[in-house]
Amino acid sequence: MEDALLSEWRQGDFVLGDYLFIYQTKLRQSLTADQLPEAEDVALMEAPVRGFVVVTQTCDIVRSVNIKPFIQVSPLVEVERERLQEVKRCRRPRYAYVSGAESLYLVADLDRTMTVDKAVAVSWSRQSGCSDDQELISFGKALARHRKRFAFPDDFVAWSEKLQKRFKSKHSKSSDEGDALRQLREIRVKAVPSWDHNEVDLMFWFIREEGDINFRDQAWYTFLDPWLDLLAPHDRFTVNGQIVTLEDMTAKDYVESVPLDLDYLSS
Repeated sequence: MEDALLSEWRQGDFVLGDYLFIYQTKLRQSLTADQLPEAEDVALMEAPVRGFVVVTQTCDIVRSVNIKPFIQVSPLVEVERERLQEVKRCRRPRYAYVSGAESLYLVADLDRTMTVDKAVAVSWSRQSGCSDDQELISFGKALARHRKRFAFPDDFVAWSEKLQKRFKSKHSKSSDEGDALRQLREIRVKAVPSWDHNEVDLMFWFIREEGDINFRDQAWYTFLDPWLDLLAPHDRFTVNGQIVTLEDMTAKDYVESVPLDLDYLSS
């Protein structure tokens, strides 16, 4: 019965309603060095959410409950219009864009995941999360990216702080620079020979969407120098940069670089 009811579910599908995200926490937060947590210190907490998105792979959702009795879900959370667009462009790795919930400004909060028995999930009213294969692929990429995002070195984090602040302050502004930042598909950086080497050549790629080489009345490349000028000379890093489209990059450069996101600079 459960197998048949779950046969139409796909990764990225969701359910709306008044649901509870359940997680474990400690009631007593401070312990002395000779104390260990006791059973009564641990409790289950409940947080109300707008719904859940299924993050389990489709092949495991539809497999028999005798083999795969559980699925994993993440809560739906409401975000502002600007944040929704950032999530849609994969600028916020904590979240995943769910096209079916876009009109409600709801996205998947990937920092929280809960295991649910399929016997519970069969009672849910399924909403389609992805409308086509490309959206399914993008949702899967968002899940993978959340788990494997790169931990940048501490000195890079401190050194690039001005650039990070510039992007965050200008991204939502009604200006040529703000509009240009919103038109970027992604920003990637490659370290040669490696991030932990004593002398590192960094290549920044600002990947714009396909289209005219001019942005409004000025060429795209005019934005490059002001961005790179925010990266002051450093005893370990040297910097180059380009504004490109995906077609301008080689596959090798793409896979050997890492994305910079608005959530990214964490040590």
